[in-house]
Amino acid sequence: MSGILIAILSGIMMSVQGVFNTGVTRQTSIWTAATFVQLSALVVSLAAWYITGKQASFGSLFSIDRKYMLLGGVIGIAITYTVIKSVAILGPAKSAMLIVTAQLIAAYLIELFGLFGMEKAAFEWRKVIALVFVIGGIIMFQWSGLKGH
Repeated sequence: MSGILIAILSGIMMSVQGVFNTGVTRQTSIWTAATFVQLSALVVSLAAWYITGKQASFGSLFSIDRKYMLLGGVIGIAITYTVIKSVAILGPAKSAMLIVTAQLIAAYLIELFGLFGMEKAAFEWRKVIALVFVIGGIIMFQWSGLKGH
């Protein structure tokens, strides 16, 4: 149950963050906003690391088996940029819908093929059907926004 609540909270925060970052971008620039987002995340992360007792040193990063896993920060800046742009172009609801759908599809493929060291999951038609329903929901959402309907 706690995992479900944490995931719901994460989704809410991601939507709010996207709107906030887009608002900052409108008054500054995308790279100013993205830099501030990443810098403030660094400050909070360092504070949390220090307060929680520094469970692992930064030196432990050099012993990571799959070095490509260290690209999370690079991906993070790409996420910040693409969320800001999509919210600015599509609005928060359409943007979030497409982002979450892309996350679902990517996550299922990662599980299905056991990518990036994740445990391989068995193929399930009901998950594919669920994804089709999600995509159908996006089409309905988009269609409901068309003028004259």
